[in-house]
Amino acid sequence: MELFESLKGKISGKNLKIVFPEGTDIRILGAANRLNADKLLTPVLIGNVKEVTDGLVERGINPEGFEIYDPDNCQRFPKMVEIFVELRKGKVTEEEAKTMLKDPNYFGTMLVQMEIADGMVSGAIHSTADTVRPALQIIKTKPGVRSVSGAFVMVRGRDDNEKYIFADCAINIKPDSETLADIAVASAETAKLFDIEPKVAMLSFSTKGSGKSDDVVRVKEATELVQEAHPEIEIDGELQFDAAFVAAVARQKAPSSTVAGKATVFVFPEIQSGNIGYKIAQRLGNFEALGPILQGLNKPVADLSRGCNEEDVYKLAIITASQAL
Repeated sequence: MELFESLKGKISGKNLKIVFPEGTDIRILGAANRLNADKLLTPVLIGNVKEVTDGLVERGINPEGFEIYDPDNCQRFPKMVEIFVELRKGKVTEEEAKTMLKDPNYFGTMLVQMEIADGMVSGAIHSTADTVRPALQIIKTKPGVRSVSGAFVMVRGRDDNEKYIFADCAINIKPDSETLADIAVASAETAKLFDIEPKVAMLSFSTKGSGKSDDVVRVKEATELVQEAHPEIEIDGELQFDAAFVAAVARQKAPSSTVAGKATVFVFPEIQSGNIGYKIAQRLGNFEALGPILQGLNKPVADLSRGCNEEDVYKLAIITASQAL
C-alpha cells in the first residue's frame, strides 16, 4: 500500500522502539522479525527471556536486534515500582504496584512512560480493557483531552486514492458532547498523520435540524464546542452520512456547508453506529480497515484485535511508530 510506504519512509532511521507485551505469540514474533529485518524499528518483546528467545529460534529468527524484558527478572523493576506508585498518587501501595507491574501490559506501558520505548502494541491475546486500562492509569490523556477514542483508517482503491477516518468505533459507548468534541479533534490529528486533509463530519440521522432528538442536540453541541475551541479545524454537523459524503445530496441538504459532500473524517454519534459502519464499509465496500488506533493519549498505544494476523500486527506497529514521531 502506498500509505504504508509513506509511513515507512517517515519512521525509517529514527531509532524508534515499539513494545510488544505478548512476546511469545507467533503472530507477534513474525511481525517483529519483519519490522527488524526491514530496519523500521527495534522490537521490544516482553516475557521470559528463554521462552521468547526459543520462540524466535524455533521460527528461524536470529534473536539479535531484539530487546527482551522479563518483568520477573528486570534491574529496572524497583525504579518502575517507585514511578508507578507516584503516578497513581496514593491509589496503590508499593506491594500492589509490584503485583500489577508483573502484568506484561502494565510493564510494557511503564517502558513507554519511562521513554525506554516509544510506543506499545498489544491486544493479540488481551482484551481492549487490558490494553487501555494501564495506558489510562500510567500514560494518561493529553492536556485538555478528557477521553481516549478508537479510530480506523479506511483505505480503498488504486494507490490508496480513497482514505478516510472513522471514529469512535472502539472505546466510548455513548459519548457526551464534550467527549464527541474530543473525538473530533483527535480524529482530525490522526487524519494528518496519514496525509488526509481533515474535513470533519459529525454524523447523525439528521441534517441541519431535519430530525429532532436529544442525540441530535448532543452532536450539534459537540460541533459547536470544536468550532469555538479549534477554529482551525474544518468541521460541520449534524450531518447524515449521505449529506457528508455525496456532493449532490450536500447541495440539497446543506448547501452552505464547506464540509458536506467533501468529508474525509467521520465522527459517529455512538459506538454502535461507528462499529457497524466501519464493518459495512469493510465487508460490503471492500475497504481495508486499519486500527483501531487509540487517540488522545500522551504517548502511542495500539490495541490489536484478538483475531489479528501477522500482517495486522506489522501494519499497526508501523502506525504506532508514526504516531510516536
